Amino acid sequence: MTKIWRETGFVSDDPWIIETEEAKAGSNEKAIHGLDAFLDAVSTGDGREFGVLIAPADDVARLAPYLDRVALVAVAFPAFNDGRAFSHASLLRARLGFEGEVRAVGDVLIDQIPLMLRCGIDSFAVTNATAIKRLSEGRLPGIANHYQPTARPSSDVKSYSWRRVS
Repeated sequence: MTKIWRETGFVSDDPWIIETEEAKAGSNEKAIHGLDAFLDAVSTGDGREFGVLIAPADDVARLAPYLDRVALVAVAFPAFNDGRAFSHASLLRARLGFEGEVRAVGDVLIDQIPLMLRCGIDSFAVTNATAIKRLSEGRLPGIANHYQPTARPSSDVKSYSWRRVS
């Protein structure tokens, strides 16, 4: 069972669904398309907002001309040891200036969520039972001191975003 989590807690009425051959978005749902399917749909001039799934080998820069039409970008973590989606999220936020929702999908583990938050991911499709249990208990792991830049600006305007305590 997949649950959507944000820093404010679990979401009960999330409308997004990753479309596959077996699963299609219903009338009250919004579709998340793969990158190529999204590019095909947007080239037809469809005026609605889209959700896009970025696979590890996809070039996220291909979205740049269309980011104003993207409501959600889902970055795929197919395995815990494949971290390319961290780079995709960082590129979306820092270089491409995407301000919409970035969602982690796939193998989302509790230990990686604080790092995903720092890269600019703001929602998580969680299936791991341990992660769901710990998130529901408010037990998010992390390290208080950070020395590297982050997608999130520092709350203290006089400090550096990478030299702070969270």
